Amino acid sequence: MPTIVLATLNAKWIHASFGLRCLRANLGELREHSALLEFDIQNRPADVAEKILAQSPRIVGLGVYVWNAQAMAELVAVLKSIAPEVVLVLGGPEVSHETEAQPMCHDADYVVRGEGDLAFAELCRRLFRGERPEPRWIDAAPPHFEQLADPYSEYDDVDVAHRIVYVEASRGCPFTCEFCLSALDDGVRKAPLADFLLRMQRLYDRGLSHFKFVDRTFNLDIKTSVAILEFFLQRLRPGLFVHFELIPDRLPDALKDSIAKFPEGVLQFEVGVQTLDPEVGQAIARRQDNDKVLTNINWLRDHTGVHLHADLIVGLPGENLASFGRGFDRLWAAGPHEIQVGILKKLRGAPIARHDTTAAMRYSRLAPYEVLQTAAMPFSDIQRMKRFARYWDIVANSGNWSTTLALVLKGESAFVQFLAFADAIHTNARATHGIAMHKLAEMIFEWLTTTRGLDPDRAGEALAADYARGRRHDWPEILRPWAKPRQAHRKDDDAHEQRDATARASARQKRHLGSN
Repeated sequence: MPTIVLATLNAKWIHASFGLRCLRANLGELREHSALLEFDIQNRPADVAEKILAQSPRIVGLGVYVWNAQAMAELVAVLKSIAPEVVLVLGGPEVSHETEAQPMCHDADYVVRGEGDLAFAELCRRLFRGERPEPRWIDAAPPHFEQLADPYSEYDDVDVAHRIVYVEASRGCPFTCEFCLSALDDGVRKAPLADFLLRMQRLYDRGLSHFKFVDRTFNLDIKTSVAILEFFLQRLRPGLFVHFELIPDRLPDALKDSIAKFPEGVLQFEVGVQTLDPEVGQAIARRQDNDKVLTNINWLRDHTGVHLHADLIVGLPGENLASFGRGFDRLWAAGPHEIQVGILKKLRGAPIARHDTTAAMRYSRLAPYEVLQTAAMPFSDIQRMKRFARYWDIVANSGNWSTTLALVLKGESAFVQFLAFADAIHTNARATHGIAMHKLAEMIFEWLTTTRGLDPDRAGEALAADYARGRRHDWPEILRPWAKPRQAHRKDDDAHEQRDATARASARQKRHLGSN
C-alpha cells in the first residue's frame, strides 16, 4: 500500500491533473511509496474519501482549485472526521491565498501555498523522519525548471490515448491583469528548450496526439515559440492537435510564417481578449492594443487553418451592457470560430478586489465566486448575460447551427440580436441546460418566423441544413417539409461519420470548419 496518496477532483474525467503529476515526479526516493488518484466533481466526497482511505495512506495531498473548492471542503471534513491520524496536506491556487479565511485550511494539517513541486516533497521527508514542521502553512518558493524532475512520464498509457495531456514550456506571466492570479507572478521562467523538446518527443513517440500548453504567454518569446511550432510542424500526423494560449496583439512576421505552414485543424489558439473597452482595460491594468488584437484575429482566420477561441469577460469594473455589446460586435466581426463569454470570478488573492467598493462589486460567496452585480451592470443584466453565454455556447460555439446562426444575428448588432434571442429562448424554455436539439430547433424556428418575421421557407431550409449536417435522427416535425429524401429517417451512423471526418480536428471544430 502507498504511504502517500495524491488526489484531486478534476472538472471532467478527460482532464488529467498536471499539478498532481508534477508533485509525484518530484518526490524523489518517496515516489515509489506514492499513488495518484483522480476523480471528478461528479463524485460524492464521501465516496472519494472511501477510495483514498482504502489505500491506508499516512499522508494525503489534495489539489484545490476554484472549480472543486466546495467539494474539496466537504472531502477534507470527511477525511479528518474518519481518519484524523492521516496527515492531510492541501495545495493549489484556491488555498494559496486568503488561507486564514478558509475552514478547510484550518482542518488540514498543512497547506502548501504557491508552487509545491519541491516543497511538498521536503515536507513528506520531514514527516517520515518523525518531525512535525512549523508553521503549518508553508510558503513555497517558485522553483526553476532546472530543479524539477520530468512530470510527463507520470502520464500513463490511458492518459496518452484518451485524455487531455497538459504540458508547459514556461511558468508565470509578465502582465498584471487584475482579474487573474498571474498578476502576482514575479516574471516568467522558461524551461530549457532542448530538454523540453526532448520530453515532447517522448510523449509523441508514445502516441500522444493532443498537446495542451498551459503557458499563459506562449508567444512572449518569439524565438522559442517558433522553435516549438517547427517541432510539431516536422511531426505532422493524422490526429495531431496542439493548443496554445496566445497574447492577441503580439504576432510578428516570424510567428505568422510558422503558423501559416500548418494545415487546417492542427492548431488551436485560445485568445484572451477579455475586454475591448479601453477605459475598462486601463482600470484593470490590462495592456493590449485593441486594434492590433482584432487585426491579428482577422488575419489568423483568413490566412491560416488555426481554430480560434476568443475570450470575453462579463462584469468587469466599469463595463456595462452597452460597452460589452460593442466589444462583442467588434470581436465577432474579426472572425473567431468561437467566443467564450465568461462571467467574472473573484479569484482568491486577485488584485481585482481593489474595485470592490469603488465599483460596487458584489460576488457570490460560494466558489467559483462569480460576480452578481456591479455599479455598471445590475443583477438583472448579469443574469441575462449568464443566459446569453449559455445559449451562445450551445447555438454558436457548438457549430451545430452555423447556417441558422447567420439568420439569428442578422442586423446592425449581432450582440443585440442574440441577446433578444436569448431572452426569448429563456422565456420559452425556462431552462439553460438539458434542452434537446429538436426542441431547440422548434424554438429557433418559432423565433425566426414569428419575432423576426422571416419567411418560413428560409428559416426551415437553414435549420434543416444544420440538422442534416449533424446526421441526427430525431427530426422535429416542424422541419420535415424541408428535409431532403431519407434525411428525416436516417439513423446516426458513428462509424460513417468517423470515416468522413477530417483526422486532425475535434468534433466541435469539424462543425466550425465545415461552415467556412
